Amino acid sequence: MRKVINTPNAPAPIGPYNQAILSGDTLYLSGQIAMNIETGQLVLDDIKAETRQVLENLKAVLNAADMSFENVVKTTIFISDMNDFTLINEVYGSYFDDANAPARETVQVARLPKDVHVEISMIAVKS
Repeated sequence: MRKVINTPNAPAPIGPYNQAILSGDTLYLSGQIAMNIETGQLVLDDIKAETRQVLENLKAVLNAADMSFENVVKTTIFISDMNDFTLINEVYGSYFDDANAPARETVQVARLPKDVHVEISMIAVKS
């Protein structure tokens, strides 16, 4: 079973993809950037605010699939500057219980969509 997950509570895709795909009990969430859906503006005030907005967007997609951060088993964090790692990690860590934090990699990239500084994708599993 394959089901498309899209919610108006997170930014609409900016290309030919969906916010998430549910296949069986596994949810594959596309990368989210720090777009505030209420204003339509990017949240680029500082890296912590940007990361928080990204995670709130991911939370909205998880909720649309009747899941939460507790269901997340894997994340990928793309950042434009590895010097921001500690600040991003501080915000990221506030969304997960240390004992049940998902597997993860963090990769510095040359450029991200709309010249943001952080993008995060996830995989979650219904338990």
